[in-house]
Amino acid sequence: MSSSVVNMPPRGDAGADGPRAVPGVKHLIAVASGKGGVGKSTTATNLALALAAEGARVGMLDADLYGPSQPRMLGIAGSPETRDGKMEPMMGHGIQTMSIGLMMDDDTPVIWRGPMVTRALQQLVYETRWDNLDYLIVDLPPGTGDIHLTMAQKIPVSGAVIVTTPQDIALLDARKGLAMFKKVNVPVLGIIENMSTHVCSECGHEQHIFGQGGAARMAEEAGPRLLGELSLDIRIREGADSGQPVLVGEPAGSLSRAYLGIARSLIQALAVLEPTSDVKEARSAVPEILVE
Repeated sequence: MSSSVVNMPPRGDAGADGPRAVPGVKHLIAVASGKGGVGKSTTATNLALALAAEGARVGMLDADLYGPSQPRMLGIAGSPETRDGKMEPMMGHGIQTMSIGLMMDDDTPVIWRGPMVTRALQQLVYETRWDNLDYLIVDLPPGTGDIHLTMAQKIPVSGAVIVTTPQDIALLDARKGLAMFKKVNVPVLGIIENMSTHVCSECGHEQHIFGQGGAARMAEEAGPRLLGELSLDIRIREGADSGQPVLVGEPAGSLSRAYLGIARSLIQALAVLEPTSDVKEARSAVPEILVE
């Protein structure tokens, strides 16, 4: 496969009759946001690493096909190998990882229509040889488009996590994302508030530059628990850009402790989740999305 051309020919519609199990994966967790720029991918990366730090076997699927960022965040270079018709996930800081970004140059755009995107997503999910994962974290693109519906209709998602920032504009879109998952009967495990506060690295002054308590209010109104709050800190950005996330660079630091707390809350939320047969049945059907 050329490193400069994305070429994943469709091999049929995986799970055409509804979601089917992903070999080697126990729980698939979708990390989503209604709006771009809220730090969803960085949060997904550190959440995956936090779950691994808790002793779980974790994988990362970069489902943001138009803007893949996980290879850089996890410090991975090169292309995945194939064996017996399946791709071998690449390892980044102990995390099994698959991304369309591993099959293309950084400057190569993905110019695909919706059906091609959804088929490519299913190939990444089902044609990767995941090895005995407790959790497969799926970094979804912003919004509520084709990839999200494919996840709900064709892939057995254990639950979703919504990432938002405290300001009203971000919360408006986050509520839409939450409502979409409810429409398609995917359980929402909780909400993460990113960029909750900013602490000046020079003077230590703390400021709520994006507002305060927005995700907590959203959780109270909508039902899912608030999994945790994360500060706006330059070390998080630097770690993501350098391929050394804070869970790797500062595993005992305050930022890592915040992600670890969120990971534990997520595990608890998943443990109490018991989908009924009605929910499983509804997930197998194509949902009817009404624009009101």
